[in-house]
Amino acid sequence: MAKKLLRCLLVVLCLGTLSGCGIIDMFYLPPAEDTAQEIFEAANDAMSEKNYVRAVELYNKLRDTYPFSPYTIDAELSLGDAYFLDEEYDLAAETYKDFEALHPRHDAIPYVLYQTGMSLMKQFRSIDRATTELQEAYDCFSRLQQTYPDTPYAKGAEENMRNCRKLMAEHELYIADVFWHMGKYGPAWRRYEFIAENFKDVPEVAEHAKEKSVAAYHNFRAEEANQIREKRQGSWKNWFTWL
Repeated sequence: MAKKLLRCLLVVLCLGTLSGCGIIDMFYLPPAEDTAQEIFEAANDAMSEKNYVRAVELYNKLRDTYPFSPYTIDAELSLGDAYFLDEEYDLAAETYKDFEALHPRHDAIPYVLYQTGMSLMKQFRSIDRATTELQEAYDCFSRLQQTYPDTPYAKGAEENMRNCRKLMAEHELYIADVFWHMGKYGPAWRRYEFIAENFKDVPEVAEHAKEKSVAAYHNFRAEEANQIREKRQGSWKNWFTWL
């Protein structure tokens, strides 16, 4: 009987020790990290739910935690898409550029070039702003069209090149019109001439600029003639005053 009680006591003590270890583990050991696949799937779920901020967070986590995972390249590309869909176009453009720099021979490069161009083009807000992003977008679409002409993105690139050129022409016309309304006909004439010469691929803007350049030049020459006449009259008046 005594031996039986002793055995029971030993079993209880062992169980208590094991339970204590389990409790210690639960409180003091770090939780198991999600695998690369789990993070990638969670990020894709966030994209499906249009929770782009969460998707960006998870794609970045996957890229930083598992840089050599087979899911990382897809995550880098999807990160650009998440920024783009969230209308963070500057971040999207930089992310797509980084992807191209890291994986220049990847099959998705035609898509990456197209999305880079779109991200840059969408940063242009109005014709009174600088056209730096538009020019860069045009160059990106042009490179896509020349390097990957047989891809489905080439046709869209051609159309967007026309859109970029039209917006750039309208920007130049806006500046010329500002000079015109300020009565600065010399700068206005030169700007209209520049548009007519350099934007022949946007005929509706180029033709309008050509017509305006004629009027601006006429006003400019008349203004010059008036200044010369006033200068001569002023010199004659000064001469008679001296007499």
